[in-house]
Amino acid sequence: MKPKKTILCVDDNQQTLSIRKIFLETRGYRVVACNSGDQALEAFRRGGVDLVLTDLMMPGVDGSRLIEEVKRVSPQTPAVLISSRTKIFERETLADVFLSKGMYEPADLLERIRLLLVRKRGPKRSVALRVCPAEVEHATVA
Repeated sequence: MKPKKTILCVDDNQQTLSIRKIFLETRGYRVVACNSGDQALEAFRRGGVDLVLTDLMMPGVDGSRLIEEVKRVSPQTPAVLISSRTKIFERETLADVFLSKGMYEPADLLERIRLLLVRKRGPKRSVALRVCPAEVEHATVA
């Protein structure tokens, strides 16, 4: 059985955070839920996070700043930024994916997470064929 991937899920709205946590857990992910950017940074520094899913607008450390810190420590960790403010495109962000609240289907979120995690892992390794030394010797002689 494959080990579960861990998603750091961050939102200052407790109800939204609970819904996302349950949604992701029922799809086979392990979820570390945090309701502030500061708390999320502490959780990330403990390690074991495969992907960050965060809201943009939060008091203190907002989602954009959280992603900056995550990418500074671990540039290969994928990050998804969710916001009701579509003007984020005018602002510099290091998020791999931006989703506008209410403008995406849950299946779309799952597919984007899946693709980001596959990209992080890299392509599947090719299986090396086992060749008998006698076959190699015979192939070079012929």
